[in-house]
This record gives sequence, C-alpha cells and structure tokens, in this order.
Amino acid sequence: MQGDSIVVEAHHLSAAEVITSSLLKTIESAASKFTITVAGESGSGKSETATAIARALENFGIPCIIFQQDDYFIYPPKSNDAERRKNKKWVGPHEVKIELLASHLEAFREGKSNIKKPLINYSSDIITEEIYNFNNAKVAIAEGTYTSLLTNIDIRIFIARDFNQTLEHRQKRNRDTTELDSFTESILKIEHAIISEHRALADIIINSDYTVDLKPK
Repeated sequence: MQGDSIVVEAHHLSAAEVITSSLLKTIESAASKFTITVAGESGSGKSETATAIARALENFGIPCIIFQQDDYFIYPPKSNDAERRKNKKWVGPHEVKIELLASHLEAFREGKSNIKKPLINYSSDIITEEIYNFNNAKVAIAEGTYTSLLTNIDIRIFIARDFNQTLEHRQKRNRDTTELDSFTESILKIEHAIISEHRALADIIINSDYTVDLKPK
C-alpha cells in the first residue's frame, strides 16, 4: 500500500531470525516456490514481521516478495471505514478480495514472471493498478489480517497480540489517534472475535512478547 509506514524493530528481527532458522532447510530443499502467510490483528506487526523475514531469507541468498493484503481490500481505507460505519456487519474477510490474492499467489507458484495487482494509496484513498514483478523470487510472503484463510500455503504464521496490546504500534503507523473512539474500539473487538479463531490454523505462533512457538499446541 502506498503511503503506509513500516518500522522494523529489534523484536521483529529477533522473531524473524528464529523463524528463518527453522525454515531454511525446508525452503532450500523445496522443489517449487514456497509460500508463507503472516496473520494477526490490526497493528500486531504483520507488515514488519513479513519484511524482517524477507530480509533474513535474502541474507541467505533466498529472494522473496511480499504481498500486502491491504492492497486487496474492496474499498480503500477511508471508503472502507465509511462502509463499516454504515453497517458493522461489513467487517470481516468479505472486505477483502481473498480469491484474487489467492490467484496471484498461485501465479507465483506456477512460475509466472509478474501479475497485475491492485495498489491502494492510503493518503489519497484511491485504488490503482501496478505490474508486480516476481524477479525470480523463491518465497512469497502474504501478510494481512485474514491471510490464514488462504489455501495452498506452505507455512502459516500467526501473531498472537490483541487490539489492547497493539495501540502503540497502530499509532506509529498513523492508524489511530492517541485514544480509541468508541466506534474504532467496537470494530477492533469484532475483528478480534474473527481473527483470534485463526490461531488454530497456524504452524508457527509469535507470542505477544514476540517469542516464537515453532510447534504450537
């Protein structure tokens, strides 16, 4: 998403190092392209963690690309917020073109060189398109709230931080003001009820303190 702010910090890098070390041999020995998802609630650090994992893998000579679910929302951020204010039932996976994202990941798996994808401009609240070149990447990382629902994924990572723990991070990305208004808090509670269920789909859990469970129960 254009205009988004991603700040990779030490805890993202530390978690990425643990995850990368655990997956390195599997990725290197994979006969085909490899796909990873990073999911969790708003502000949990999905974008930063995905970026940190990509950097760590590239340090081992494994080129990566990142798909941001934010580019696949049906409406850009301000318009999507307006839809939510009209009807809170709009909140959920149906806000996102999950099938389109899945088809683009499949194109990556099939060895296509590029795809035409949506590109959201955060500040202008518009959706354009871009040609996204895969540049011979071995790994694609899809990050976003509902990416655990994507099929044909090799490894699913879930960040177990709820909306009460993510306010400071959302502020750093200019997603919320210093205090939550009642509407935003209600939306985050709805998202929590949906997204927390996706923890059970994960192969790897990043805990609220950013320690990593490689074999979650």
